[in-house]
Amino acid sequence: MRNRSHRSRAVLAFAAAALLGVAACDAAGGDSATSRGTAAARPSPKPTPVWDRSPRSMAAVGDSITRGFDACSVLSDCPEVSWATGSDPGVNSLAVRLLGTAGAAERSWNYAVTGARMADLPGQMARAVTRKPELVTVMAGANDACRSSTSAMTSVADFRTGFQDALRTLRRSLPKAQVYVSSVPDLKRLWSEGRGNPLGKQVWKLGICPSMLGDADALDTAATLRRGKVQGRVEAYNEVLREVCAKDRRCRFDGGAVFDYRFGTDQLSHWDWFHPSVDGQARLAEIAYRTVTAREPVT
Repeated sequence: MRNRSHRSRAVLAFAAAALLGVAACDAAGGDSATSRGTAAARPSPKPTPVWDRSPRSMAAVGDSITRGFDACSVLSDCPEVSWATGSDPGVNSLAVRLLGTAGAAERSWNYAVTGARMADLPGQMARAVTRKPELVTVMAGANDACRSSTSAMTSVADFRTGFQDALRTLRRSLPKAQVYVSSVPDLKRLWSEGRGNPLGKQVWKLGICPSMLGDADALDTAATLRRGKVQGRVEAYNEVLREVCAKDRRCRFDGGAVFDYRFGTDQLSHWDWFHPSVDGQARLAEIAYRTVTAREPVT
């Protein structure tokens, strides 16, 4: 009897210990089915997106297109119609679309310079970073191809160096700033559209893009080869912009949208039939806004 009683007490003690162990494990959030189910049901926190589709400030760098050159009067800047930072309601600039009219007036800045080439971009970027913009727009390269001759065009290697230097200048001060990069427009199409206007061709003779627009009516072999070389250089510049931008996770290239856009006479300045008109500036603003606010970058 004594042995049977001893065994019974041992079994009871073991069972009690096992129950206490299970309870303790549940209390500590251990391996019980209930604990596992609770953990599985708890949603994981979503990672913060790298690209902010609603930046709260912006700066623009680039050339005459971003300055609204020849959009309002002949051979003059008109920044109020700039696709990037302009205030004109007919354009509905990128800044106005992103920040609202009041916000654009207070928190957008235009550092583009008419006649600027890619080599000038690092200096413009240095001025832009002092404002600490959350977004910087880049449109440059047309003047690198629009030279006195094809031999004077910026080399592809130097173009790459200038763009890389500009991005490094930005990243040293603003590592998290976003960058929208426009492709260089199709200069050959602009020649094709504008060469039918006598007034425009007279303005071209003042020195607007001689490498492409010089001898506008000439269709001989030499002229065709010259324009083809300019076009090839523009395409190479756009490939540089795409490649360099792709290496920066906070940079978005437009995927060639500006180059591919079929500018017609309504989108060209009626002062020089080459630069964008107010309507053309509005089309550039649309392309930029679509790229900046897209859920995924253009590939």
